[in-house]
Amino acid sequence: MLKYRVNPVTCDDYRRLAERRLPRFLFDYIDGAAGQEISMSRNVEEFRRICLEQRVLRDVGDIDTGVEMMGVRGAMPIVLGPVALAGMYRRRGEAQAARAAESAGVPFTAATMGICTVEEVQAACGENAWFQLYMLRDRGIVEGILRRVRDARVPVLVFTVDLPMLGKRYRDDHNGMMADGLRGAAAKMLQLVSRPRWLYDVGLRGKPHDFGSLRGVIRGVHDLQGFKDFIDSQFDPTVTWDDIRWLRERWAGQLLIKGVMCAGDAREAVACGADGVVVSNHGGRQLDGVASSISRLPEVVEAVGNDAEVYVDSGIRCGADAVKAVALGARGVMIGRSWAFPLAARGEQGVADTLSVMRREIANSMALMGVRRISELNPSLVDTRGVC
Repeated sequence: MLKYRVNPVTCDDYRRLAERRLPRFLFDYIDGAAGQEISMSRNVEEFRRICLEQRVLRDVGDIDTGVEMMGVRGAMPIVLGPVALAGMYRRRGEAQAARAAESAGVPFTAATMGICTVEEVQAACGENAWFQLYMLRDRGIVEGILRRVRDARVPVLVFTVDLPMLGKRYRDDHNGMMADGLRGAAAKMLQLVSRPRWLYDVGLRGKPHDFGSLRGVIRGVHDLQGFKDFIDSQFDPTVTWDDIRWLRERWAGQLLIKGVMCAGDAREAVACGADGVVVSNHGGRQLDGVASSISRLPEVVEAVGNDAEVYVDSGIRCGADAVKAVALGARGVMIGRSWAFPLAARGEQGVADTLSVMRREIANSMALMGVRRISELNPSLVDTRGVC
């Protein structure tokens, strides 16, 4: 176990460190997924089955991992995707991760249910700040959030559409995260006191613990019970494509629709004015048993053609996974657990180190595949049959 304290490198290394540092219910919230967690496992396994094509005796002396994403040049095809409650994993966690993203030259996506405000995130990473939003029952709240995001000069809105209601996540039931009353409070308190470093770093020094981007537009969302009540009362199962058109009329910036898993939905998103789509099954956290995101990427890419940028998330654990996705047509990938674990384990430095490793992994993969530019990656360089 000592090696993970000295030199964490992989996502799994940081996962072990995060498990030791976080209260159980917070670790399970990052680590877990819906149902029997079949889709979460499938996301990772199907990336592993994709084979890269090794090519030799090419001039690969000048590797460039850079790519343009939503009109801005990034250092590599990676975006830090939205992760709820990140400010509960480390003190002011979203701001720490945003600073690491800015240093690495990649975007950071602030979540609606994040602890830090959109203004705090934007101050940490400037034009690299994106913002993720859900459609809420109270459209006035949505408009209020949009005003704040516009005022913070955030260029890209990532609109999540695969959460008409919360997926059934058994770990949250087992550990009491969402439990009401004295029993739930006692279960969480026992887990909190077992992690004194977390209590000092986050519990005491990380305040306020409310949901920063909801501050001023909604009251009563300042703890886990408020989080649950907010979801139950405001997440809207009646949302349709008409609501996306309504949103497009009110948002003049770049718009990404996140949660698309089929060609028809991708075409509909573009028809509603989206500038891009994110092929995503929410990390397996919503519908257990659904296909992996990477398996649906090619059909979405074919469906939208050059009309929109296509991204993919769920299951990306290393730079080689990003290379596989880009070769299959993605403009870039969004990572979630792959930055949340390093954040919980080592804060800003953990995220920065992870992004540095990922960039080296991308460059290394490209060199051994005989390509020097991201634009040279294409489907002929991967085999999706799983028979390497």
